[in-house]
Amino acid sequence: MTDPFDQIIDAPFDAALSERYLVYALSTITARSLPDLRDGLKPVHRRLLWAMRLLRLDPASAYKKCARVVGDTIGKYHPHGDQSVYDAMVRLAQDFSLRYPLVDGQGNFGNVDGDNAAAYRYTEARMTSAAIDLMAGLDDGTVDFRATYNGEEQEPEIFPGLFPNLLANGASGIAVGMATSIPPHNVAEIVDAATLLIDQPDAPGEALLEFVRGPDLPTGGLIVDPPAMIVQAYATGRGSFRVRARWSIEREKGGGWTVVVSEVPYGVQKGKLIEQIADVIAAKKLPILADVRDESDADIRLVIEPRSRTVDPDVLMESLFRLSDLEVKIPLNLNVLDADRTPRVMSLHAVLTAWLRHQFEVMLRLARHHIAKIDDRAEIVAGFIIAFLNLDRVIEIIRTEDEPKPVMIAEFALNDRQAEAILNMRLRQLRKLEEMELNAEQVALAKEREGLVALIESPARQRTKLKKDLAALRTRYAPETKLGARRTTVAEAAPPRDIPLEAMIDREPITILLSQRGWIRAMKGHFDGPVGDAAKYKEGDGPAFVLPAYTTDRILLGAADGRFYTLAPDKLPGGRGFGEPVRLLVDLPGDVDVISIGVARSDQRLLLATSEGRGFIAKVGEIVAETRKGRQVVNLKDGVRLAVVAPINPSHDSAAIVGDNRKLVVFPLAELPELSRGSGVMLQRYRDGSLSDATTLNFADGLTWPMGGDSGRSRTEADLTPWRAARGAAGRMAPTGFPRDNRFVDQSLKRGLTQIA
Repeated sequence: MTDPFDQIIDAPFDAALSERYLVYALSTITARSLPDLRDGLKPVHRRLLWAMRLLRLDPASAYKKCARVVGDTIGKYHPHGDQSVYDAMVRLAQDFSLRYPLVDGQGNFGNVDGDNAAAYRYTEARMTSAAIDLMAGLDDGTVDFRATYNGEEQEPEIFPGLFPNLLANGASGIAVGMATSIPPHNVAEIVDAATLLIDQPDAPGEALLEFVRGPDLPTGGLIVDPPAMIVQAYATGRGSFRVRARWSIEREKGGGWTVVVSEVPYGVQKGKLIEQIADVIAAKKLPILADVRDESDADIRLVIEPRSRTVDPDVLMESLFRLSDLEVKIPLNLNVLDADRTPRVMSLHAVLTAWLRHQFEVMLRLARHHIAKIDDRAEIVAGFIIAFLNLDRVIEIIRTEDEPKPVMIAEFALNDRQAEAILNMRLRQLRKLEEMELNAEQVALAKEREGLVALIESPARQRTKLKKDLAALRTRYAPETKLGARRTTVAEAAPPRDIPLEAMIDREPITILLSQRGWIRAMKGHFDGPVGDAAKYKEGDGPAFVLPAYTTDRILLGAADGRFYTLAPDKLPGGRGFGEPVRLLVDLPGDVDVISIGVARSDQRLLLATSEGRGFIAKVGEIVAETRKGRQVVNLKDGVRLAVVAPINPSHDSAAIVGDNRKLVVFPLAELPELSRGSGVMLQRYRDGSLSDATTLNFADGLTWPMGGDSGRSRTEADLTPWRAARGAAGRMAPTGFPRDNRFVDQSLKRGLTQIA
């Protein structure tokens, strides 16, 4: 007995592993995952169709159980798992997976909802006309055959038919280190592009796209990529296509409306899509969306209901395209096996050129096969004619000789096949009409052979014949037919736009309350009276800011440390309780006070002033923050704080600054820089003390301030010439009657309204 240890080979582990893994990788690439360029099939699909052909499951025959087809396939040609083979067969039958199904299924073969097919013992199938077109010429020597895995049967290496299956039905697969993804296309468009290449082999790729406008997906939809991206994808063989669902608006009585989705993107399961949209509603990611329901029967019908009839349908759908699979990207990776079984990523031009080369080869092999058949038949016909010319002698030889074949061969110069055919003739074939038919057949065979020889010798004739054959194929799949009509619309979408917050939220009036201790809430509605005092506060707390706004606004908070924060009103707590600390909503330090709150308008300008008398103008659109951390706008030294955030009226032309030393200075606004961040310039100089307040005004109208108390009266200093100076001056004492707190507005109004608008 041989010692098994004698069989051990001493080899480096990495080399042995690399060698074996390479064999596995090549097997996966060439025999499982990548389609062949010439017929667009993987081995499992090719073997399934071959088994169905041998079972005579043509479109005119009766259906047979899929279990029979799967059994023959795995028993004779494809020794793999029955479920994987059946899954491949199911895909060939699904009209929502293949643009031109190759299997005509009867029974439950799954649906676009994502439901699985019934077991193969329940379903039945036969081939479609597209499969017949793909296999046309198999019996005519057009392709080579090879032995099956066990050597008992023969199977074709490739299908020779003219049907352009690779592009028509597409393919997808993941091999080792590479993958392929080819979306389906329209047969008529492929044929038109191929016909152009027959006449103009060097035609540019852009010329082909005049015919092949883009993928033609089984489930329809819209391709919304710009033309330049489509050209680039087909030129390189790599890219992607943005596919959107097809939708329309249905109007209802009373002004209401709903969106009806009639086509979903390719590869998207309708059931999961509905779940996605339902999750968007449940998570309140899209407040303008109210409901989604499935009213589909044989046709897809998804009804999307808005929150109110005032919602913009385009905004609603644009949002859903971003949040769900109503818009998906279909990849393009034209990685296929060429005629040498080598994986290559090819352009559309290269794919069509190689496919046409294969069709020319099939044409020549078919012609040579027919010539061989003609020669074979012509040889027999020539022997029959000799027999008719010497009929009496032939009969005499047959009746008198014990071995008539050698005598006939010697006397009439026949070969063995001719003599055998004469001996096997029936008596009824000896009639005169048969002789005439033989002579006519001999002439016809000679003429047909002459034409085939001319075809083989003339490339021009080959091009003409292939164009005629393609034209006949195009007629069966013409755009005017139900099967050939384009389903996917190619139209560039408008550029993506930023959807404003107010488009996503129902616009409702609210009043925002911010307390002295930093508790914030939003009460429904606007109020004419002093709502800030009337609302309930915690013990020891009271009103600080009251701001009327809308749920669609953005609220800008200014903090004493020079940082600005943004709040969404619809996210604020309701007004029934005490609210929540604003520091839970933004990262506001505990020792920093809020000094302003207002509605953020992107075109609004603000006068920002610090306690040391420096400042600048900032545009709200440039300082709005989108994160909890806010945005640092004013750079401050130690011990300095942001003291004033004053909105600038567009009609104002001057700034007024007052210090806690009661000195006032007025200067033109034009002297202030407009910054998005900085420490600013000097507004007013102080020997000691700091800035008290700042505002803007129209110099010609003078300066107005409230007189205090409950009288509601105010006082105006019309002539401000004595206080007008250059920016940075110390100023002079404020006018007589100016408030003792050195403020331009009554500080009790801080509990009323401070609004950046």
